[in-house]
Amino acid sequence: MQSPLPVRDGVNATRLRLPVEGPWATAMDYMMHRWGHIDPQGIEDRFDAGEIVGEGGIPLSRATKLEDHTFIWYYRTLPPETRIPVELNILHQDEHLLVVDKPHFLPTTPGGTYIQESALVRLRNQLNLPHLIPMHRLDRMTAGLLLLSTNPETRGKYQVLFEKRQLQKEYECVSAAEPGAGYPAVEYPVVVRNRMTKSRSYLLAEVIDGEPNAETRIERLTTYDDGGRQRALYRLEPHSGKTHQLRVHMASLGLGILNDAFYPDLLDKAPDDYTKPLQLLARGVRFVDPITKEPVEYRSRLQLSHAPAQPRHTPTS
Repeated sequence: MQSPLPVRDGVNATRLRLPVEGPWATAMDYMMHRWGHIDPQGIEDRFDAGEIVGEGGIPLSRATKLEDHTFIWYYRTLPPETRIPVELNILHQDEHLLVVDKPHFLPTTPGGTYIQESALVRLRNQLNLPHLIPMHRLDRMTAGLLLLSTNPETRGKYQVLFEKRQLQKEYECVSAAEPGAGYPAVEYPVVVRNRMTKSRSYLLAEVIDGEPNAETRIERLTTYDDGGRQRALYRLEPHSGKTHQLRVHMASLGLGILNDAFYPDLLDKAPDDYTKPLQLLARGVRFVDPITKEPVEYRSRLQLSHAPAQPRHTPTS
């Protein structure tokens, strides 16, 4: 359902579904029930100013009955955010697509404590593209290629590529050169298949019994000495897109990705340490462009801080 309110400061208006029935006579009564303990005067002021609207952009008043609207929209009051000390780099931009290098620590989309400090909101404001939408997501701790749609008219053509898995994605990661104790040796390339689901504890993913729904091809590119430790650089090619799939699959081989605070062991929550980014990078993507019908390839220009220097690859696009 399209919002009747435009994007403001790079952020979409919040949509709220009103209950069909309840002890609330008006829409304002319900909002007071939900958030009145936080800012009751602010809620009243928004209704008085006509800043809370229903279907068709109709402003609501303090007296608007609960049953008059199913959905209402309003702008949240955003708390001040400390800027995350990282930068986005634009790799490609045309009338349909924007391709950027997302750094570690920056979330793809706004949520939780990160609103303005998200790749999407930064780019909307920087490029004056209020209708910009990401075609996929990268974990906050993962860096690399991020594709966004710049044109609502052609967005569906690119979304189909992701829905039908018609893109070839390539990632790189750094881990130990050999599996840890208790894990068998690995013969590369190896394909990991299992069934994954989101865990009810924290935000983790876990492997469960059942028909496989997650698959990753893993290849070891090179081994090297990293400050006295034997490391290896791996190429990861996912054939599905489950939450934390690459991190779980590497950990399942006894090769947890360097600086991963979730897998194989969940560490205590701590402030971000910008000197220790997760050593996982979305390196490249290939697909047939649905507009031009030509094959294209985009490659990240970022390098993992613990990876050996790699030669530059010139993408075709």
